[in-house]
Amino acid sequence: MVSKAAVVLLVGLLGMVYQATQLPPPQSNGSAEDSPVTSSRIRLKDGRYLAYKERGVPKENARHKIIIVHGLGSSKEMNFLAPQELIDDLGIYFLLFDRAGYGESDPDPKHTVKSEAFDIQELADQLQLGSKFYVIGVSMGSYSTWSCLKYIPDRLAGVAFVVPVVNYRWPSLPDSLIREDYRRKLVQWSIWFANHAPGLLYWWATQKWLPSTSVLERNPLFFNERDIDTLKTISGFPMLTQDKLREQGVFDTLRRDFMLAFGKWEFDPMGITNPYPKNESSVHIWQGYEDKVVPVQLQRFVSGKLPWIRYHEVPDGGHLIVHYNGVSEAILRALLLREEAVLYRPRKSRVLP
Repeated sequence: MVSKAAVVLLVGLLGMVYQATQLPPPQSNGSAEDSPVTSSRIRLKDGRYLAYKERGVPKENARHKIIIVHGLGSSKEMNFLAPQELIDDLGIYFLLFDRAGYGESDPDPKHTVKSEAFDIQELADQLQLGSKFYVIGVSMGSYSTWSCLKYIPDRLAGVAFVVPVVNYRWPSLPDSLIREDYRRKLVQWSIWFANHAPGLLYWWATQKWLPSTSVLERNPLFFNERDIDTLKTISGFPMLTQDKLREQGVFDTLRRDFMLAFGKWEFDPMGITNPYPKNESSVHIWQGYEDKVVPVQLQRFVSGKLPWIRYHEVPDGGHLIVHYNGVSEAILRALLLREEAVLYRPRKSRVLP
């Protein structure tokens, strides 16, 4: 016969399992209207606000207008280390914005990979960027950039991906390439918890007595030596700290963003056709050879399947190459002037495990 203690223990365990599937009551809805707004914003057709920041030369004087799309845990305040002399000489105007739910932009209850492209298009139209503009997508911001190539290719003057994430659910990825990739397994488990036990994921991210995101910024599992040195000089990932993750709106935004990036897409990027068949412009991928977040083998496969993409490797680069001195300049020169920097040519002498 089952003892009372066993019954109590079983009920307790069931309660813990149930709690793991529940998020704590929201402290806010994550809307930019919950706190004083300091950024410039536009109001989209569906009523949401999108916050943005302008840099570079004045828009009316610009010869090149570039929208930069930030990654997970970042914002419109991200650094893009382009020399001022180059910006002035080429007449570059930069537009950075907080993607849905980030910073001072409202969350999108109908958020999809496709909707990201149309947020960008509407932002460009309301700010009168003209019929064409460039897009540079960084890390997780790559899914928005692929979406632009798929849904609004006629609006793109040129495109650059910087260490773009690769979704392991793309049908075109061969199983032999991803089967043993430990990052794939981490993504699969993370998606499962985000879907089925968000409360447990929230607890793990915010508790203090086990290492979680608190060790992210210096963890050699994610960053190579040059990345770790770079993290000493930049602000890092302010939205991924435990204090910020305790804010329900921040946690929800990051969870949904991750689930979109690595969930089932409406299209396979390997099926996208060349938007510049007459070589009128170009698309680029910039990858760190020692990137521990996105394996170099996957980027080589993607660029091999889409030979119209110009592929570049930073030989000693990790996942944070956008913060390295000289890389942003090389990205701009390749995108706007079609120059190739010898320093950043691919190195194929060895393959990382």
